Amino acid sequence: MAKSVEEFRKEREALNEKILARDDINMKRFFALDSAVYRDGALDEKTKEMLGLVASLVLRCDDCIAYHTIRTREVGVADKEFDEVMSIGLIVGGSITIPHIRRATALWEETKA
Repeated sequence: MAKSVEEFRKEREALNEKILARDDINMKRFFALDSAVYRDGALDEKTKEMLGLVASLVLRCDDCIAYHTIRTREVGVADKEFDEVMSIGLIVGGSITIPHIRRATALWEETKA
């Protein structure tokens, strides 16, 4: 997660476009489902993004952590809420998540602007 937020977004968007341009129906369906599940429903989008961030921490996926850290900021997660999300990820995922929590926290600070 050493890249800037803007670099991360540009790279992610460009690579997603390449994947979706391959015209694989299964990929398109998965991408559509991924987008759909984070929309407001019984749980609001903010809660779903926090859940996505916890799951990403536990799975230790830096790209996913970066994406959900940025999205939680965009949907209005407060600093204290972010801290609790990190705590839940730590308790579920254990100490192996600490390096990922460090990078997520650095990115969280970067997105404050």
